[in-house]
Amino acid sequence: MLLPEKHFRERKLENLVENQTSYHLNNAEMHVFETHQKAQQIALSFRQPILASMLTGKKIMHLEQTQPFDFLPGESIILPANASMLIDFPEATMQRPTRCLAMAISLDKIKKIVNLLNENLPRIDGQEWDFMDFNFQFTNDIAIHGIIQRLLFLFTENHPSKDLFADFMLKELIIRILQKENRESHSIQQKHFTGDGRLTDIVKYIHENLSQPLTIQHLSDKAHMSESNFYRVFKNEFGVSPIDFINEERISLATRLLRDPDKQIKEVYLECGFNSLSYFNRLFKRKNQASPREFQAKSKANE
Repeated sequence: MLLPEKHFRERKLENLVENQTSYHLNNAEMHVFETHQKAQQIALSFRQPILASMLTGKKIMHLEQTQPFDFLPGESIILPANASMLIDFPEATMQRPTRCLAMAISLDKIKKIVNLLNENLPRIDGQEWDFMDFNFQFTNDIAIHGIIQRLLFLFTENHPSKDLFADFMLKELIIRILQKENRESHSIQQKHFTGDGRLTDIVKYIHENLSQPLTIQHLSDKAHMSESNFYRVFKNEFGVSPIDFINEERISLATRLLRDPDKQIKEVYLECGFNSLSYFNRLFKRKNQASPREFQAKSKANE
């Protein structure tokens, strides 16, 4: 993810640790934090819910009721209002600064978007959509990455309609994050599956059979639904089609497997259920911004 050139031309670098540049719209604020030297236990909190996304470098995050964890480029975290955090910057230098954005969205805007989602895409389990009041860390998918990149540009430009443009983007961003959290929640539930929720049962089945052929027809039969209804319900609930979900899970498994330097790439893509090496390479690079071979070599170098 790249900061616009306009940011670097106009921002003032006044502090070497968490130098803050802020941009404001009607319903949101974006703060870009830059750190140019190693530091530890830097305290930070916000009065509104925050989407924090790493741009460059590495942070170690210390949050309440959570073990410290590395926060790296390509990752984001939702933090509830007034959440306190302590941050370490173990690698920041003038040549390789750590950069992170923190986007605050008004609670009224969030509530309106959640109400819109409940009215138009009700959840299959009967529960209502609600914006999370807990820490939710995730890896940006292609859609979320693209929205945040677009918002970075919108916040820094001087277009007279940028508030209107940003409202559309914020609506999509919040809905996609809620659907992503719902997908991951189902993935966690399936590991301790005790209920009879149809989609949780299907997610459990997908995870247990990633190496096998998985088709819409087969999955819809297991869910006792027509193919068209299964596709519609699944996409409404998770924000992605069943096939895209399966591919995401297969690439996540491949990413874990390729951290082993002794694993052969052919062995991995077959184990993850792909029957085409070129298709596997394309999906893997789209998710990890590196080919499987490049990713494995980098993982080995970082050991």
